[in-house]
Amino acid sequence: MAKDNDRIVLPPVTAQRTNMTCHFCIVGCGYHVYKWPEGEEGGRAPNQNALGVDFRKQVPPMQLIMTPAMENVVTYRDGSRKTIMIVPDKSCVVNSGLSSTRGGKMATYMYAPDGITQERLKNPRIYVSDQWVDTDWDSAMALYAGLMKKTLDKDGPNGIVFSAFDHGGAGGGFENTWGSGKLMFTALQTPMVRIHNRPAYNSECHATREMGIGELNNSYEDAEVADVIWSIGANSYETQTNYFLNHWVPNLQGSTTDKKNKWFPGEATPKTKVVFVDPRRTPTIAIAEHVAGKDNVLHLDIQPGTDIALFNGIFTYVVQQGWIDRDFIAQHTNGFDDAVKANNLSLEESSRITGVPVDKIRTAAEWSYKPKAPNQMPRTMHTYEKGIIWGNDNYLIQSSLVDVVLATHNVGRRGTGVVRMGGHQEGYTRPPYPGNTKIYIDQELINGKGRMMTWWACNNFQTSNNAQGLREVVLRRSQVVKDAMQKARGATTEQMVDVIYDATSKGGLFVTSINIYPTKLAEAAHLMLPAAHPGEMNLTSMNGERRMRLSERFMDPPGTAMPDCLIAARVANTLRDMYTKEGNSKMATRFNGFDWKTEEDAFNDGFRRAGQPGVEKIDSQGGSTGNLVTYERLRVMANNGVQLPTKAWEGGKLVGTEMLYMDAKFDTPDGKAQFKPSPWPGLPKTVADQKAKYRFWINNGRTNEVWQTVYHDQYNEFVRAQDPMAYIEMNPGDAQGLGVSPGDIVELFNDFGSTYAMAYPAAEIKHDQTFMVFGHINGIQDNVTTTWTDRNVVPYYKGTWANIRRVGSMEDYKRTVSFKSRRFA
Repeated sequence: MAKDNDRIVLPPVTAQRTNMTCHFCIVGCGYHVYKWPEGEEGGRAPNQNALGVDFRKQVPPMQLIMTPAMENVVTYRDGSRKTIMIVPDKSCVVNSGLSSTRGGKMATYMYAPDGITQERLKNPRIYVSDQWVDTDWDSAMALYAGLMKKTLDKDGPNGIVFSAFDHGGAGGGFENTWGSGKLMFTALQTPMVRIHNRPAYNSECHATREMGIGELNNSYEDAEVADVIWSIGANSYETQTNYFLNHWVPNLQGSTTDKKNKWFPGEATPKTKVVFVDPRRTPTIAIAEHVAGKDNVLHLDIQPGTDIALFNGIFTYVVQQGWIDRDFIAQHTNGFDDAVKANNLSLEESSRITGVPVDKIRTAAEWSYKPKAPNQMPRTMHTYEKGIIWGNDNYLIQSSLVDVVLATHNVGRRGTGVVRMGGHQEGYTRPPYPGNTKIYIDQELINGKGRMMTWWACNNFQTSNNAQGLREVVLRRSQVVKDAMQKARGATTEQMVDVIYDATSKGGLFVTSINIYPTKLAEAAHLMLPAAHPGEMNLTSMNGERRMRLSERFMDPPGTAMPDCLIAARVANTLRDMYTKEGNSKMATRFNGFDWKTEEDAFNDGFRRAGQPGVEKIDSQGGSTGNLVTYERLRVMANNGVQLPTKAWEGGKLVGTEMLYMDAKFDTPDGKAQFKPSPWPGLPKTVADQKAKYRFWINNGRTNEVWQTVYHDQYNEFVRAQDPMAYIEMNPGDAQGLGVSPGDIVELFNDFGSTYAMAYPAAEIKHDQTFMVFGHINGIQDNVTTTWTDRNVVPYYKGTWANIRRVGSMEDYKRTVSFKSRRFA
């Protein structure tokens, strides 16, 4: 970390500049990285610093965002030290120079031996003799691949289990998803794979894809020209900050009229309105009311898990009113009549189920779907996220929402779209999954299946439903292997493979974690392999509008850490050499094709050659349009990149696609969008049983200043002081009734587990409802989520009830944590 925290060292004009996409939330803001030798600095005159800014006088407001957290000193493998500065790019259309609290700290997240990242994994580690010992890659691969080979030879691929990342940004990118996928699915051919936070290998958007609509189908610009924006189960200010601030807020303020007139000349442009569907009053709602005025904001504060009934009531009403596009329905869709029949629900019945007054539901429908003038339908953009993705029957919720969207033709028109807001960036490209059915991997592990388990850029000890149940079993099974390994004193690697295999025959499980830190999984692991992250490798990913960029490597990863795709190649090549040595050419051939020297080799093998399922189209020559995209061309496109699918390379630029389905050709065999019947099912029995037994609904989600599993921020003293523990927002009256004060520690418990949290009374929380931060290292919310999943093995993370009791008080927390309203009251 730069030592002088009271000043910022300016980059000299000789500083090297590269492009960087923030690798946290899905928005993917553009940044510039400046790098120069430690000890040098630029001057204050504009011709003396690489920023070209005149610091001899007061810099105008918002011209530049620059803080000490945007600077660091990093050490290269050759011992040289460089100062780095990572600042937002004003020319990037995503953020226009804005910085989130996450992206604004990226410099501090780059490895420095004396910084907050000093706990990074630097070399492979093996757990032997009751301690962790660093080892080299050859030794680690001899053990890891050796056990894989023995398992393949004895049992086939089903004994080899993975939990693998599914996204871009910090979790992978196209290079790493391809490398890991090619290893798991083409080489090892194991179906025993779960993905990211989900306990099977599946999508979070099965229904929309079956209906022919990919979940990222418009541009961020469409939020600027929409007449109405729906935010469904999303808290955009805290989780997609600069999408909300840079693209929503100007429209809510009424300052995008010129843009609307450009797209829709001569058309009336009424004040933009926003509809929130969320049981909780979020900070986003409070800000929207401030910038748009309360008369233009509608909050449908539904009862937990009743989204399907809300959408079905609205669907039925707009069909009855005739506020639908009959020509579009007739020419470009199938199944409308069946959906009308199955989804039939009056406004009164919808109101009874959801708890939202009829007048508010009717107003939302009128704002969003009533024609502005004859044959002039409103442009309504529907955004959704974890509230329904992790809600009551993911499949039916998405079906019911998209039924409304299709009936009113709010997809494939500028200013519309039905899109997920997203968590991480996307970077998915893998060979086909080899299984025929979705396997509930967590339950397989709990039931004793699998010999070796690899958690790859995932931490399901903190982020899986029924996390406590999973953790307890994995810890017990891993201990069986640890006991056997500790007794095998003096064993060679080959002998140790036999020892471990024998232990797994007695209920044991060999656990490997591939990550950048020794996460909570280290409690169970026997082997840890160190990975690189953006900045330490070249990495491509796309944001929530399918905008693909290249984050360029500008520094070394720590120690011998390497990109995940090259770790996959190392595993595959080790297995190939083992089979070649014993003369098994048939098996050796399965592990061919991993002769990658760089991450660009993996990119060319995967994204460019194989294409990206679900996004890439086939060009007129029969090849994937991914072939148009190269590292060299992405460097030319800088932080604005190209929106996939790519159409052409023309005039020295990549030409992309701003909005999908404008030709009304959808991703179905006949090109027509498919309505899906989605009748209101009530709560699943497993969830309803918990609701009947326990008092409090445990809603959950992210918070602005702490990202995901706190993997960096647990070492950041400033963040740790502000959020030392997962907090739980409670109604003040409920807290008082339990004898709970701000900063007290409470226990949450139900039939599936228990966890702890820091009490945060908030007047905006309804009685008997709560909101707990998800994914924290200190207080694991998923301990109390149920085992229930929908037909596609997608969990109902939002559907859990528990009782709460006061445990005690933490005076240290009360000294550093503010308990003011997070809703800017």
